[in-house]
Order: sequence, then C-alpha cells, then structure tokens
Amino acid sequence: MVNAESDGVIIRRASAADAPAVLKIFDEIIAWFVSMGNAEQWGSEPWSSQPRQVERVVEACSLPGAWVAEERGGEVLAALVLGEAMPYVPAATEPEIYVRLLVASRRPSARGIGRRLMAFADEQARLAGVRCLRVDCYGGGSGALARFYESCGYERIAAFDVDGWPCQLLGRNV
Repeated sequence: MVNAESDGVIIRRASAADAPAVLKIFDEIIAWFVSMGNAEQWGSEPWSSQPRQVERVVEACSLPGAWVAEERGGEVLAALVLGEAMPYVPAATEPEIYVRLLVASRRPSARGIGRRLMAFADEQARLAGVRCLRVDCYGGGSGALARFYESCGYERIAAFDVDGWPCQLLGRNV
C-alpha cells in the first residue's frame, strides 16, 4: 500500500524530506512534557537543536517502513516507523513487525491519529502475513504511554532498563 486516506488524513511513505516536520512534532511534545514536569522521557531540549537527534530522525524517516500521516493540505500530524526490533529488545520468538517509532502532534487536528496509525500497523502486519507486533515505550512516569498501547490491544511483555531509561515492551497478535 502506497497511500491510505480517510477523513482527510493521508498515510503515506515517509522520506528524509519529512524529517523537519517530524522533528517539529518531537519539539512540540517535548515542550508539552516539560510543562508537565516530565523531562525524563525525552529530555528538556528540542530535538531539532540536537545534531544526534536530528540524525536519528532523518535515519528513521528514511527507513522502508517509515510512514507519515498528513492532513490533506500537507501538514504532517504524525510518524510511524515499522521494521526490525530495536537492538536493546529481547529477540522475538516468531516473525514480527516492530513499531520502532510512533509520534503524534498534540494539535487538535491530530486527535486519534496515534490509535489510527497503530491500526495501520496491524494492517501492514496482515498484508505481510505476520501475526506478531511488538513495541517498546517509556516505562516511567505515570505509565500512561503503556496504557495507551494496551488500549490498542497490546499486552505487557517485559519491563527493563536501557542505560537508566525505564522501558516497557508490549506485544500483540493480529
């Protein structure tokens, strides 16, 4: 599937050219986190000002499993990157699609887009003939992020630490 559209939102393949828009979303979320007193998840500095984070986002947007959701007018609302598991994650016991990145704007026009992209990940797994999907997320704070993935049908598999960053691994079968 090259593009999917509904309700004026298009899900399309991403490219390195989308990195500035995705970095803008990261910066928006980091500012929101900091306003709530959560600097532990992604730090307190905008990712667009950090060369290593800019490089990571450009690399992520360039992967074959990278997608963006955008409004019909071209404004990027969210990004999803599917692929192989991150190196710090315990190996899967069966073929899988791994949600490497999900980030969505806090703007009202993006409401529900994260859940929609997770459903899109399910669809991509079905199209690939793969049953297992996994994702990891920040396991600290209030636990709201893990609960979001649980609300999308994922179950907690393991909690672990990645260089002082609490991580929660979740998975589901489709």
